[in-house]
Amino acid sequence: MSVGENLERLFSLEGKVVLLTGAAGGIGSALANGLADAGGDMALCDVAMDRLAEVEQEITAKGNKAKSFKLDLLQMDSIKDCVANVIDNYGRIDVLINCAGINKREGFLDVEETTYDKIMNINLKGLFFLTQEVAKQMVKQHSGNIINISSHNAVGMLGGCSVYGASKSGVAALTRSMAIEWAKHGIRANAIAPGHILTQLTTETWDNPEKARYLRERIALERPGNPEELVGVTVMLASDASSYITGTMIHVDGGCLAGGSPWPYDTKY
Repeated sequence: MSVGENLERLFSLEGKVVLLTGAAGGIGSALANGLADAGGDMALCDVAMDRLAEVEQEITAKGNKAKSFKLDLLQMDSIKDCVANVIDNYGRIDVLINCAGINKREGFLDVEETTYDKIMNINLKGLFFLTQEVAKQMVKQHSGNIINISSHNAVGMLGGCSVYGASKSGVAALTRSMAIEWAKHGIRANAIAPGHILTQLTTETWDNPEKARYLRERIALERPGNPEELVGVTVMLASDASSYITGTMIHVDGGCLAGGSPWPYDTKY
């Protein structure tokens, strides 16, 4: 078997139906394109239908497979309708990637109930009930693979991210629950914790000299990540290459969790 054949055997998503939420976003659209390039049949789900159509066009223009489905994680009817529509179109769901999420940066004492509820309802409640609907299908199939996009803020905090961090900590905990409850049904569940990724939503932070310096001092690679740098680990978790990995969270953070750049120390180098 050649190197290419072996890599394809391990990592190919050919024949796998992948439901991706938040597919219109900066990270979501990068994952959508990357997983489609790996052979995934992409069910793109988001509330931003105009941008979603653009992502679908980007994928299909390369000869890859994608269809768009409307999903509003704030509405239970939308959650159920979206999953039912995906199943009606494909007959199965092999991989679920929960990427949709929102944030609003403000101090703990400044958060109002409406802001708290919206962040929690999308990032945690919406993820919970969408996954519940998908898992019902996966139980019938006796197979499935769930990948939740958590965050560095699930373990390491920045000021002004209290509600977001709490929601992403909840995502990490839900991932472990999914893994242990559904293993008997042939379903795996893992999470990815992106570090400080440069997207349209974080450009303002990285354009701020004080905030950018603060972050670079805490990231070993001294730079933000790009959305495309999340594709490799996502393909690995979505593929059969990760067949014995479940209930864990993988950090893709440029060394931020490890502690950033070290203090001065004696070395010949």
